[in-house]
Amino acid sequence: MTETIPTVVLVHGAFADAASWSGVVKELQSAGVPVLVPANPLRSLSGDSAYIASVVAQIDGPVVLVGHSYGGAIITVAGVADNVVGLVYVAAYVLEEGESLGELQGGFPATPLASNLKEWSYPGPDGEPVAEFTINTEAFPEVFAADVPEEVSKVLAVAQRPLTAAAFGEKATAAAWKTKPTWLLVSGADNAINPEVERLGGRRSGATVIEVEGASHAVALSHPATVADLILKAVRAAG
Repeated sequence: MTETIPTVVLVHGAFADAASWSGVVKELQSAGVPVLVPANPLRSLSGDSAYIASVVAQIDGPVVLVGHSYGGAIITVAGVADNVVGLVYVAAYVLEEGESLGELQGGFPATPLASNLKEWSYPGPDGEPVAEFTINTEAFPEVFAADVPEEVSKVLAVAQRPLTAAAFGEKATAAAWKTKPTWLLVSGADNAINPEVERLGGRRSGATVIEVEGASHAVALSHPATVADLILKAVRAAG
């Protein structure tokens, strides 16, 4: 390992927040790895990617960029930053340049997520309503966190951060995995992203892939040590 240990930047996805990485952060800090967990705005793929890229640009030294779920789309774009030395996808979307989330998902059977989205709205810059989505509260434990204790998943269900509808149709402007070493974790029982979508991401990116059998979409919460171990492999490879 080099004298400068890469900083791990953890990017959460839709319907979650930075606290979803809490168990992984504990594992990484115990290993002596610097960690940063920024709040993902969840407003647009281009805007969210620009925000994360700006965070990365302000870190001295190398960065391993980690994305969960929609966060995978963001690191795909933001990961082209010069100081990013590795990408880790955790139950995440691995977009091709010019591809949208909707296009990628459309090639595979829908998961229970698709039929359990609740539409909300908020006022845009011009005052007109902008659509955003959360997961129906009652369905959240099964869709997002089936292997997380019920008392925890019930809290997560009412603390969701919504994703704008427009993010599903916005196309990725870059594919950092084409030039950066990549690792990927497949959640074998994911009810939010079809595991086959995740496996395709592993194949198209040439990633080092592990699969956690029976893991839900919330694998970072239910299997933090396993997720952290994969991230540590990326950190060590950068040394």
